[in-house]
Amino acid sequence: MAENNNTKEPAYTYDSFEGRSAGSNSNFLWWCAGAHAPLLRQYPSEGIKYSGLGGVLLATFVLAALSSGYALYSIFGHLGYAVAFALVWGVIIFNFDRFLVSTMRKYGVSKRRQLLLALPRIALALLIGVTIARPLELKIFEKEINVKMVENTHRKIQRNDSLLQLETKTQIAAAEAERARITARRATIEDSLARLQSAYVQEADGTGGSGRRGIEQLTRLKMGAWQAAQAQYAPEQAQLAAALRTQDSTIAAARAALEEKRRGYEGTAGANLGFLERNKALSDLADEEPSVWWSTLLVSLLIILLETGPILSKLIMPVGPYDIALAREELLQMAASENDLFKGRDLLFDKKKKFYERQREVSGELVDKLTELQKKHIDDELDKWERGEWSPKDHRASMDEVLRKIRKDYGVEDDSLL
Repeated sequence: MAENNNTKEPAYTYDSFEGRSAGSNSNFLWWCAGAHAPLLRQYPSEGIKYSGLGGVLLATFVLAALSSGYALYSIFGHLGYAVAFALVWGVIIFNFDRFLVSTMRKYGVSKRRQLLLALPRIALALLIGVTIARPLELKIFEKEINVKMVENTHRKIQRNDSLLQLETKTQIAAAEAERARITARRATIEDSLARLQSAYVQEADGTGGSGRRGIEQLTRLKMGAWQAAQAQYAPEQAQLAAALRTQDSTIAAARAALEEKRRGYEGTAGANLGFLERNKALSDLADEEPSVWWSTLLVSLLIILLETGPILSKLIMPVGPYDIALAREELLQMAASENDLFKGRDLLFDKKKKFYERQREVSGELVDKLTELQKKHIDDELDKWERGEWSPKDHRASMDEVLRKIRKDYGVEDDSLL
């Protein structure tokens, strides 16, 4: 099919996976799926599968961006930061999923092998799915979560009030006990004075005491007793009044401090309702209401399914002509690279072989020439010896000495001279 095409397709390179070839008009969804667009165009029936796979990857990008953006907005409350982080996080998840899908091969790999290779990727996709699912669950159950957060905050304030009351209980109890003692003593004194005054008045009007009105001596006597008691108890009454005011001030100050701490905690607890409190409220709702638990579980499974969708889609996709052609192109590229490597290795071996062979030839020629010269020198020396003209000065070095000198001067090995 490709051979009948008059226009020559771009060569198969890994750069074409990135859509960087000049004049490329590849489908955007193919690029999202990490497909080799020039090769995929040769098989139109395969384009639909990879368009769908690219759509799944694009959906994971949108889902991850929305989830992370809402999570960050619920934490910091800044729309600009949330949008920026959502885009960055969505691109990271999209690029990672695209990498996983584009590196999974179908042809020449068994189903068992594909599943084993995909297990770590599925586990990572599950982790990512759980991560991005929680913020979306918080948004889905936002109204119920707000109500539950109010309940949790009220419960926390009540617990804090109990702790604060325990903290000031000893101080207030001691002050109230002292105040009760002072009040009792003050009441005792007032009762004594009241009885003396009543006895004096009754004696004066004849309604009590002797029962006879006008006995001035008894009246003055009882009045004197009452006045003496007043003078006696006056300093103590003043001390008791001061002590009572002190205890009242202590109790009022302790209760004011308690109220101030309570209001401070209430304001802090109401103002700091962030992501953690929302997450806790959703967990509490799930524990209290089975319907909420099932709803959150189904939402989590749905989002996890969407996140693992690219991997699962690639696993269940049948082997098509594009997969076979892609495997063939990759194998051809690998074979060509290996051939170039072996070719360079063989060329180096041939060069070394020719060098050693030439060295052996030169060594053979050298040995032959040295043997010839040595023979000639021996004949000359024998002739001189017969004529009586030979002397030790005419002796020449032996062939072994000459060979040793050659080995030393030129670094020639013994094997090269053999």
